[in-house]
Amino acid sequence: MNFHIAMLLGQDGMTNGAIYALLALSILLVFSVTRILLIPQGEFVTYGALTMASVQSGQPTALIWLLLGLTLIDCLLDLRAALGSSQRRRLPLRALIKLGYALLLALLIKTLPLAQLPMAVQALLTLALVAPLGPLIYRLAFQSIASANSLVLLIVSIAVHVSMVGIGLLLFGPEGARTRPFSEQGLDLGPVTFNSQTLWVLAVSLGLIIGLYLFFGRSLYGKALRATAVNRMGARLMGISPSLAGQSTFFLAALIGTLSGILIAPITTLYFDSGFIISLKGFVGAIIGGLASYPLAAIGALGVGLVEAFSMFWASTYKEIIVFTLIIPCLLWRSLTHRHVEEEE
Repeated sequence: MNFHIAMLLGQDGMTNGAIYALLALSILLVFSVTRILLIPQGEFVTYGALTMASVQSGQPTALIWLLLGLTLIDCLLDLRAALGSSQRRRLPLRALIKLGYALLLALLIKTLPLAQLPMAVQALLTLALVAPLGPLIYRLAFQSIASANSLVLLIVSIAVHVSMVGIGLLLFGPEGARTRPFSEQGLDLGPVTFNSQTLWVLAVSLGLIIGLYLFFGRSLYGKALRATAVNRMGARLMGISPSLAGQSTFFLAALIGTLSGILIAPITTLYFDSGFIISLKGFVGAIIGGLASYPLAAIGALGVGLVEAFSMFWASTYKEIIVFTLIIPCLLWRSLTHRHVEEEE
């Protein structure tokens, strides 16, 4: 290996590590607020990439029917909960807003010349389609069991992942997809040229990492969201809605996952079932951060990307094994350096 090859591998490692860092932050975000390990985080990545590819090809995406169906079920649940409530007027209005949003998106998908739209508009339309699935999934799958133990939440999370993989096959088909890059320009750094997509990935990842760290570490609203994970009853008594907190974090996770899919789609071909391995590598980064620290999770995910890139050069057959083996010394070190505290009932 010479310096030029090392720089190329480092570029690939930083690009992949930045995507893994975004997913690690999403997993950490959801876990820190709801104590849910979001196994289907990778499906938001594939949904975002495949939806963006569908929009660029000018084909109306079938994802809108999933959004309409879940929105309708969510509205029916809200209306049923409103019976006997003192907020009967507000809830029907909220349901109409949700349905109106989904119907407006369906109208735009059917009438707009999707392939001729600017790429920024295509990306915004993809975010508008996929990101609302996050709070809808929390509302339908997790909200009623939010106070259950971690094992129950993990089983439900796995079930949601399996369901989303099957729905992805139904909506997008078995063929892979790849989108156009944002631009063709690059940055020359010595003997290596960083392409524009790599720079976009690194810039967006760095911005989100800093933003999430400041939001949850310094802002009052971020601390309020984290308070629901520590004591749901105490947070409710302080005026913090655990349901709203859960839906908000799932929305942010879906937004980050969709944005990751849009960023990575021009770099690699993604299939309906590609999300699990990608999110699993992000999970390794989150574990390295102890499921508690955003900067450590980002650094760990970046390390996973670099190890994966250099493993492809030295031992490509075993690169997945090498990457996932990283979690073992990390868990061993944490088990030896942290005292176990019994969870209070």
